[in-house]
Amino acid sequence: MTDRLKDKVALVIGASRGIGKATAIRFLEEGAKLVLADFDDEEGRATAEELGVAFIRTDIAELEDAVAAVTLAVERHGRLDIIVQNAGIYPWQLIENTTPQEWDRVMAVNLRGCFNAARAALTPMKKQGAGRILFTSSITGPHVTSPGHGHYAATKAGINGFIRSAALEFSSYGITVNGVEPGNILTEAMQLHRSQAFIKNMEDAIPLGHLGEPRDIANAFLFLASDEANFVTGTTIIVDGGQLLPEGADFRLLPP
Repeated sequence: MTDRLKDKVALVIGASRGIGKATAIRFLEEGAKLVLADFDDEEGRATAEELGVAFIRTDIAELEDAVAAVTLAVERHGRLDIIVQNAGIYPWQLIENTTPQEWDRVMAVNLRGCFNAARAALTPMKKQGAGRILFTSSITGPHVTSPGHGHYAATKAGINGFIRSAALEFSSYGITVNGVEPGNILTEAMQLHRSQAFIKNMEDAIPLGHLGEPRDIANAFLFLASDEANFVTGTTIIVDGGQLLPEGADFRLLPP
């Protein structure tokens, strides 16, 4: 590897599996010092033990938990250069069947969680005069959606708006704020909660012909966390295999 994050301190929230774990691994490969955070204590600790890094159980919907995670990173490594807020939930639920309490929980984790992560990270990063704040958004919400994702889509569209506002406010402190918009990624959760028919349908909608891997998203986060992205802020990178490009279903030049 090329040590693109050599000696940088990174906190990855929502890191026990999937995109978060792949991002943690990618950061480690490039020399970062890591702290992992996740709501799932057992799986999070197992991942941290596997990677040989520190872990803290974190409900990112709670500001106190976000502050505790940031505090641990600073206490362990003396600073915080990068925070990735990847934690999110996406229960499939039609709007007509969603209770206010269920709506509020998705908002709390996905959207308030981004505010909490940014608010907590701001203190050490402002003191340092530098930092990278990164969020997992989605193509669902900002660009597309499907039935059953009303609350999820609303949070991801909200994250993109928050990225722009935070990037503007934090720019004078030397802090950049960006995000990645994954398309359909073959995570453990996708395999567990979605049918093979659903996965095949998604594959058919992607011009590159297959779902993405968590490492594809991790590589985008690596760029945004690295010095190569010094002049990039207030934006998102779409990583979707071209899913947003077609005007209709019959888009293949050479159909299978």
